[in-house]
Amino acid sequence: MVEMVVGLATCGISAGASAVYDKLSELIGEGGSSVELGRTGCIGMCFLEPIVEVRRNGSRLVYGQVDEKFAEELYRRSAIEGEEVEDHLLLKLEGDEVVKEGDHASYYVGQTRLALANCGLIDPESIDDYIARGGYEALKNVLSGSTPDEIVEQIKASGLRGRGGGGFPTGLKWSLTAKEQSKKKYVICNADEGDPGAFMDRSLLEGDPHAVLEGMIICGYAIGADFGYIYCRAEYPLAVKRLRIAIEQARERGFIGKGILDTNFRFDLKVKEGAGAFVCGEETALIASIEGRRGMPRVRPPYPAAKGLWQKPTNNNNVETYANVPWIIRNGGDAYAGYGTEKSRGTKVFALAGRVQNGGLAEVPMGMSIRDLVMGIGGGIKEGGKFKGVQMGGPSGGCIPEHLADTPVDFENIPKTGAIMGSGGMVVMDDKTCMVDVARFFLDFTQKESCGKCTFCRVGTLRMLEILERICEGKGEIEDIERLKTLADQIKNTTLCGLGNTAPNPVLTTLKYFEDEYLAHIQDKKCPAKVCSLLVDYVVKPEDCIGCGACIKVCPNEAITGEKKKAHVIDAEKCVHCGMCVGACPTDAIMKV
Repeated sequence: MVEMVVGLATCGISAGASAVYDKLSELIGEGGSSVELGRTGCIGMCFLEPIVEVRRNGSRLVYGQVDEKFAEELYRRSAIEGEEVEDHLLLKLEGDEVVKEGDHASYYVGQTRLALANCGLIDPESIDDYIARGGYEALKNVLSGSTPDEIVEQIKASGLRGRGGGGFPTGLKWSLTAKEQSKKKYVICNADEGDPGAFMDRSLLEGDPHAVLEGMIICGYAIGADFGYIYCRAEYPLAVKRLRIAIEQARERGFIGKGILDTNFRFDLKVKEGAGAFVCGEETALIASIEGRRGMPRVRPPYPAAKGLWQKPTNNNNVETYANVPWIIRNGGDAYAGYGTEKSRGTKVFALAGRVQNGGLAEVPMGMSIRDLVMGIGGGIKEGGKFKGVQMGGPSGGCIPEHLADTPVDFENIPKTGAIMGSGGMVVMDDKTCMVDVARFFLDFTQKESCGKCTFCRVGTLRMLEILERICEGKGEIEDIERLKTLADQIKNTTLCGLGNTAPNPVLTTLKYFEDEYLAHIQDKKCPAKVCSLLVDYVVKPEDCIGCGACIKVCPNEAITGEKKKAHVIDAEKCVHCGMCVGACPTDAIMKV
């Protein structure tokens, strides 16, 4: 049997995979062939979408950047005629083993896929596909004779720490909830992924939702809970859809509900859609939102393990944490602990975004260096640019400069730089990136996402943002640097939740490692990266100007003059620094100085 499988995660769909799927469906229907058409999630190579696989007798040929025209060729030559087409070939696999490497294969080969083991392989809307890959075997093993305490001990032995950013030991967290005496307990999955540049949880839910459900059910058994909520932001409609399909399928097969697998254990699940408030990533704000209240954090203790959802003991982990649980139960805690470092066990999924050549998902053992991630798996910097640094941990994280790129990515070493691990978003920056503008961008995000409960978070972040905006406009003062540091210290030490505690991190790390750029903006009134438009002048290169007049037509202030077919000139005093002329010029004759 021959099967053609199209990657239909959000990344694939946005790149045109739906049209490719429809084209293949049309061809298969017209030809009356025995070729079957399937779908899968994201294999991780988002930069090469749309991706199509041709599967035959256990062999998988993976092709990237497939458009409708090449899909037709692939159908004829590979699926029908049996040819091993070389064009666009990324990988050839026998089962899960790579036997032939094509373009960009190092991206996939350099990974250790545990949480992502099924993503890009199974149909996320088919429970049979999940079961065929060992799905729900871990749950069967748990219910066939293991005690809740034994399950908790396995998770402790694995060394798994929360993958949402905090890094709290998962086994310890489960044990705290398990010890609480209550007839009612809850399990929550935090899928409120909100960091700019982060898409790990979304891709897992779109590609392998049953793994997350199985992890939650096992957690429910281990801590004595009978109900769980998956709090997923509504901006992830495909993830929500596939979660609901998976829940119904699991219920029909007896993995969810009463008397699971003919035992006395009962557990049910519900998806709760969040409205997209970043602060609801904080567990007490998330709990408030599930309860129907405004998503605002509360003072801890008591912690959710003792008094969480509706004041009942509650365990809250993120998507990736639960997705690792079935693998740990099937293979043993010690096997999982064999990956990673002494204090940061296992693997971690990262979302590579920004100025990196190969943007997508990568799962690697804890302890790999930033440089190996970016320059190795990520393929280096786009357009031959110079590696400048990475933003880790989203708005709550910090900017790590290139000279610290050999830092191991784990829960011990990343915080030493001033950043945090976060949930795994890694935004790569090159020499075209203005670090003052980066700090301004992330602070603008956290300021808007503040729930407003704490004065220093609500007002302090606004004052910091105003200072950064002045600096980017060339109106900054040297005293602004100390003002930023003072405000940052006050905000970090006087706010209630993690949003306020970490909001100043992007500013503090850019001040620490890139203070020269702040000084250039303040003292020289120049943006070294030529990003802040009001600190950039525009000039015409006479040798490249063809005198077409395109720039004159778009200039809003009549600052450009010149005769037809002769080099034009920009009047610096009239120029409003909008940059419209740069985009309009067909010969790139206008440069920033």
